[in-house]
This record gives sequence, C-alpha cells and structure tokens, in this order.
Amino acid sequence: MNSLRMIDNWPVPNAAAAVVSRTDTAEAAAGAGTPTVTATHGSTGRRFALASVTKPLTAYAALIAVEEGAVELDEPAGPEGSTVRHLLAHTSGLAFDEDRPTAAPGTRRLYSNAGFEALGDHIAKVTEIPFPQYLHEAVLQPLGMTSTDLPGSPAKDAVSTADDLAAFAAELLAPRLLSRATLDEATTVAFPGLKGILPGYGNQSPNDWGLGFEIRDGKSPHWTGSSSSPRTFGHFGQSGTFLWADPDAGAACVALTDRDFGQWAVDAWPPFTDAVLVDLRRG
Repeated sequence: MNSLRMIDNWPVPNAAAAVVSRTDTAEAAAGAGTPTVTATHGSTGRRFALASVTKPLTAYAALIAVEEGAVELDEPAGPEGSTVRHLLAHTSGLAFDEDRPTAAPGTRRLYSNAGFEALGDHIAKVTEIPFPQYLHEAVLQPLGMTSTDLPGSPAKDAVSTADDLAAFAAELLAPRLLSRATLDEATTVAFPGLKGILPGYGNQSPNDWGLGFEIRDGKSPHWTGSSSSPRTFGHFGQSGTFLWADPDAGAACVALTDRDFGQWAVDAWPPFTDAVLVDLRRG
C-alpha cells in the first residue's frame, strides 16, 4: 500500500503504521470474514506511548467485565449519580484531569481522563484485581499483545507497538473476546445529542461518542478522512497516535509516532486516511 509510505514525510522522529482489513470485499460489506494485516510500514515493533489511545483498551476491558458479570453498565461508579456507562461515554460530569464534578451526569459531553481513572478504580475494586492486571488478563494476553503494558493511568499511560495494536484493530473488526452485540452497543452513540469539545478540534455539536470510542458521524473538522464513513470509530492520542476502525470499509488503521499532537497531525492525518481508503478500494 503506497499510502503507508506517507508517514515517511511526517515531521516526526519515528513512526509506524499498520492496516488491517477483510480482503474479500463482499465479506467486508457483509461484516464477515477474518481480518488480516494488509500492510505495515515503519518501526512496527517499536514501543510508543499511546496517550489517550489507552482509552479504547481500557474500555474493552470494562466491556469484558460487563459480559463476565463483574460489573453492570448502569451500576453506580464515579461521582454521585454517575454510572459505568457515564464514565465510558464521557458524560459523568467529571473535569478533564481532576476528580471534581463540573456538571450533572448525562447532561454534557466532558472529555475526562479522571473519568477513565475512576472507571479503572471501580473495576479494580469490584474484581479485586489491580486494573493493569485485569487489562492484561482480559485483553492483552488473549490477543497476543506481548509488547503492551499499562504502567500508570488507564486513561493515558499505556505503551504499545503498531504490531500489537493491529491485533486489537482486528478484534474491533471481528470481535472474539466480546459478543458482536456488546461491541455494536459500544460503537453506537451513547447519550445522543450532547455537545462538547473534541480535544484538538474544538466544539462539536453533537459531539458523539460510544462507550470508550469516539464516533465520527458528521464531525468537522476531524482527525479521520473526508471519505471515512460516519460509522468510523476509534481514538487519537496527544502523543501523536491514532487508531480507527471503519466498519463500512471493513478496515482499520493504526499510526504511532513520537511527536506530540499538533498542527502537523491536523494537516497530515486526514489525507493519510483518505489515501489508505483509496488503496483499499483499489485492492
């Protein structure tokens, strides 16, 4: 895929990218088939700080805890009146980086690291397993993500490789650890209609999120491509990282760098994604 070579022109010290897809277009359109790594480029075995691309991993562990019966989406967690569902959907009312409520749960889309830290604490409490260990046992080990660790916050401190995240991206296209129904719920808008700030891209109305995953819908500006489907979901991180999955394209893409998010990423990421999607359509 020639599109992946575009990362060589990004103004970053190091970069790696991987694309995962269903190679049979008929199967992709039907949501069937086994995703495989279609192409990679760069230092795919190099470990990068994920920043907020940590959150989808944390969310996936939380959803597994729900399916295991350890927690329920609508049980209390976080500030008064908040639930696990609120924490996952950034509607708990907690401030960005402080364990301090600034709005009533369910009334605003307030992107919150503190909310995901409260989520990790809640899962650790009810399972009696430290959250990094739970994440390892529930997600990382089953997917063979041997180069991924969570040494700190479940909101922003994971480190991983493009190779490992490609395995997670394949899981997002064809879940094995979760039921399809649970993943579909997680990638459908939770608390529709809420406004909010998409970090790095300003106010969005609505600012749609699922349960741990940002949903593209009609957002503009956005870090994915102009040809990305509205159902595209994923996350980007302030360390210059992103992961998206586009169910309509039957594909997912991971890009990791070691330069903080900034105007360079705003300029580079959307045309990169569009070029990846063009390559995929050409087969």
